[in-house]
Amino acid sequence: MARARDGEWARHWHYPAVPGLDLLRARYVRHSFVRHSHEGFVLGAVRQGVEDVVTPHGTLHAGRGSVVMLNPEVPHSAHAGDPDGWSYATLYPSLDLVAAIAAEETTLRGTPSFAETIVEDEDTALLIRAVHRAAEEGNALAADSLLRVTLARLLRRHGTALTVRAPRDAGAVTAARARDLLHRRMADPPSLEQLARELDTGSFALLRAFKAAYGMPPHTWLTDARIRAARRLLEAGTPPAAAAAEVGFTDQPHLNRHFTRIVGVPPGAYQRERARTYKTGGAGPH
Repeated sequence: MARARDGEWARHWHYPAVPGLDLLRARYVRHSFVRHSHEGFVLGAVRQGVEDVVTPHGTLHAGRGSVVMLNPEVPHSAHAGDPDGWSYATLYPSLDLVAAIAAEETTLRGTPSFAETIVEDEDTALLIRAVHRAAEEGNALAADSLLRVTLARLLRRHGTALTVRAPRDAGAVTAARARDLLHRRMADPPSLEQLARELDTGSFALLRAFKAAYGMPPHTWLTDARIRAARRLLEAGTPPAAAAAEVGFTDQPHLNRHFTRIVGVPPGAYQRERARTYKTGGAGPH
C-alpha cells in the first residue's frame, strides 16, 4: 500500500483468482488524476468525502454512496471536491468480463456501456466494497460471486448498448493515423509540426481533429499510452527504470510523476502489489 502526506493512502492491485479485474482502494486529499482514459471499465464507490470527475460533458460531483461509472476510452480527470478529500473502492473489470455478464444476465445486445457517469446507488456501492473485502481476505468464491452480482445489477439498472458511431470523416481518419504513428514511435515521437507534415495536414487542423476523436491533444494521449505500456512492462517484472526508458520517459522520476497522476500509486508500489501473496487485508478502512 502506498502512503503519502495528509493521510493519503492507496492500493492498486490485481487478484489472480478473479481474472479480468483490477482493484483500487484509496483515500486522496491533494492528489489529482490528470486527463486519461482506460481500456476497460471503471466502477468506483465513494465511501467518504466528494470526488469531482471531469468528463467531456463537464464536472460531476460524486459523494458518499455514489457509484462512478466510466466506459472504456472515455477521457476524464478527477480531484477532491471537498477539503478533506475522498475515499473510495474502485473495480476495473475488463471489456470481456462485462460483455460476458451482460450477455448472460441482461437483455442488452451489442456492446454494453453505462448511460450515466455518476448515480446514487448506495446498495451497489456497498457491494463494490464487499468485492474488495472478499478479495483482500483471499476468499475467491465470494469475490467472484459478489463481482458478478455487482456487475449484473449495475448493467440492469444503468446499462445500455453502445451507440454505433457515424462513418468517420477525413479529420477522424487523420487522427487515427496520427494515433497509430505515435503508438509505433512512442519512445521517440515526432514534434507536432513533423507529425502534421507526415500526415499532409496542418498543425492546428491535426490538433482539432485529434482532440475531437480522442478527447485530448496528441501529447496528452501519448503520455497515457506510455503509462499503459509501462504498466504491462511492470506486470511482466521489468524494473521501473528500464520500463521508463523503453516507453520514452526521460528517467524513472519522470515515469513516477506521470504514473502516479494517472494510476493513483507510484510504479514501484504498483509492481510490488503484483508480486504479493494473499490473504492481504488491512490496507485501510472499508
